[in-house]
Amino acid sequence: MNLCTTKTEPVTTSSSSSSSMQYVPEQDSNKMERVFNQTFQRYSSNNTKRTGKGTAIVWFRNDLRVLDNEALYKAWISSQTLLPVYCIDPRLFATTHYFGFPKTGALRAQFLLECLADLKKNLMKRGLDLLIQHGKPEDIIPSLAKAYGAHTVYAQKETCSEELNVERSVSRCLQQVVVPSEESAGAATTSNRHPNLQFVWGTTMYHRDDLPFDVTCLPDVSKGMKFVGGETAGLSRIYEYFWKKDLLKVYKETRNGMLGPDYSTKFSPWLASGSLSPRLIHEEVKRYENERQANSSTYWVLFELIWRDYFRFLSVKYGNSIFHIGGPRNIQHNWSQDKKLFESWRDGCTGYPLIDANMKELSTTGFMSNRGRQIVCSFLVRDMGIDWRMGAEWFETCLLDYDPCSNYGNWTYGSGVGNDPREDRYFSIPKQAQTYDPEGEYVAYWLPQLRAISKDKRNFPDTIRRTSRMVQEEVMIEDQTGDKFREEET
Repeated sequence: MNLCTTKTEPVTTSSSSSSSMQYVPEQDSNKMERVFNQTFQRYSSNNTKRTGKGTAIVWFRNDLRVLDNEALYKAWISSQTLLPVYCIDPRLFATTHYFGFPKTGALRAQFLLECLADLKKNLMKRGLDLLIQHGKPEDIIPSLAKAYGAHTVYAQKETCSEELNVERSVSRCLQQVVVPSEESAGAATTSNRHPNLQFVWGTTMYHRDDLPFDVTCLPDVSKGMKFVGGETAGLSRIYEYFWKKDLLKVYKETRNGMLGPDYSTKFSPWLASGSLSPRLIHEEVKRYENERQANSSTYWVLFELIWRDYFRFLSVKYGNSIFHIGGPRNIQHNWSQDKKLFESWRDGCTGYPLIDANMKELSTTGFMSNRGRQIVCSFLVRDMGIDWRMGAEWFETCLLDYDPCSNYGNWTYGSGVGNDPREDRYFSIPKQAQTYDPEGEYVAYWLPQLRAISKDKRNFPDTIRRTSRMVQEEVMIEDQTGDKFREEET
């Protein structure tokens, strides 16, 4: 049986596991707009006074929202005239550093365009407009600052090297710009100054300054989905998941699912683009706990946000080492870069249904479950022995929720070169399939040729070729002597 097909779209049948494409969130545009307006009223105030003078620029980056956006807020109160700007940097559409994959795949590019359109709409409701420019920020921002005489440029602070290089370039170029000072506007004698570049921290639930320790002290060791971009859609997803469907209370029990839109929150694409603030999600969880119930599931959503914060702070501590082959711990390993082997993984043609189904979902939707990401990572680096950076860069190409800190943090963790005390963490494919897809519904959805096989055989067709590592694991699972030489990952 050939499990590698060129057709990646799920085939629609009468089976419940073959429903048509599902939008996330599910609400129509009118309902999403109503949710946005209600949320905006809940978390905003009409009492803020605007006391600034002159012109300020807010340079939008990965913070494509109006709610809980400190850069936007500071720019607004410090000016009489505000210019919101987004730069479509051509480097975002270049290729990855080591293996030349596209840095931004088509699905994430479409999601980004939807986020920008929504941001522009929400700014226009409040008397502002988003200027979208094609080019490098270090060319565009200083030019606009000069043209409009802006006294300050406000932007969200990033932590990874490529983004930091852009920040330094913008800062350097702004030093070549001279504008009239605020105090001299309209005065007989004019003094000049350079525009300020002011960064704010806004990517994490907890501010870096709120940590009770320095970042350097971090420990060392369809069922297919179409995500709708933009803050309006992101807020609607919170409303839908928390309040309309009341799924927050069972999150911990369902979070390891793989099929369908509602086994997990699916907030990550909006968090990665900055269309949702982690602090806003925190507030909504606390509101849910007050109005409905607090349990292990509500705690676990907050825990996942803290885990996201952790990878962001880790990137501050370790810098570029999260992109290096040895990772933050500089582990030496003889990785393979076998192109054909990697392509079989990338294209979902390994012959292992659970791996292939996850990779088909990734290329088709731009999303993969957390459980799936751990499984395919383990398979690539443990069973295939492939350089983990190849997997990380392919995820960078495809994922709607790509964020360098989380992506490379998770890949270094999963490959044993990051902050995981267990260097040899391994996910047994047979056990994962038995636990999380026992009837083969997930694999049959993404690999339609398996639907003719009985449910208990879908993950284990007779033609499958097992690696020596898998055989070893299966022997360990079946061993009744209790002589396992290490614990298997569940």
